[in-house]
Amino acid sequence: MLWIALCTLQGPPATDIYLAGLHVVRGRVTVDAPLNVTARPGYDNQPFFLTDGRAFLYTSIREDSQADIYRYDIDKKTSVRLTTTRESEYSPTPLPNGKGFSVIRVEADSTQRLWAFDRDGSQPRLVLDSIKPVGYHAWADAHALVLFVLGSPPTLQIADAGSPGARGEVVAHDIGRSVQRIRRASVSFVLRDSVAGPWLEALDVRSRSVTKLVQPPQGADFFAWTPGGIVLTASGTKLYQWDPRRGDAWEEVADLAGDGLTNVTRLAVSPKGDRLAIVAVPAAP
Repeated sequence: MLWIALCTLQGPPATDIYLAGLHVVRGRVTVDAPLNVTARPGYDNQPFFLTDGRAFLYTSIREDSQADIYRYDIDKKTSVRLTTTRESEYSPTPLPNGKGFSVIRVEADSTQRLWAFDRDGSQPRLVLDSIKPVGYHAWADAHALVLFVLGSPPTLQIADAGSPGARGEVVAHDIGRSVQRIRRASVSFVLRDSVAGPWLEALDVRSRSVTKLVQPPQGADFFAWTPGGIVLTASGTKLYQWDPRRGDAWEEVADLAGDGLTNVTRLAVSPKGDRLAIVAVPAAP
């Protein structure tokens, strides 16, 4: 069952979003000490930087128990609520044209479909009305969407945002939750093979070709790419990097336990590659 549905039944985990400076020198990643920029009880998660890198969108669940979308402005160090709806919105992702953001919306009857809003959280509208239940998504280019669609097993599907009534094209079965754009028309995902184990793979949306990249570290679930083509992931309190130009081995970047973080999960890299958003559980005082 998708995590969103589990959250509805069990309540969300308490997570915070941390922000750290990110540096890449001769293929080696380093991160500055992370700063907790949400720092409150409850669920703050799923960060995604805006294209100018000056803010990121994220999902937050507060006193009303609704998942809504917020924007954190880095210079102002403030959060602004963008959506206030009876439905719940997750996974905010900037639209390719920069005029708004797309979300996974849990509708009144629990249907999960892809919606979009203007930049200020107004004008909600369906992007794909026939594909459901959608769990996660990434824009491969201005029109092509790559989707994690629930099922037994979950599938990776390609859909055209210009054809809202079209069905998705299935390109892989039994995939993980992390669907991330690498570059134009290329998206990474994890294929879960019962024999070979999980593999991070890349899908070229234009050719429909899939390329095996590397097996992820034990316990790694979410991935993020730097502009220079290095992939980052986390397991426990440790950050890892994999650079295809440096071989097949994952390299440890940092152990964030000393900074008071536990259970590091989602990561997001800013468009310029100079900041890293980190989702984690604060260590108990």
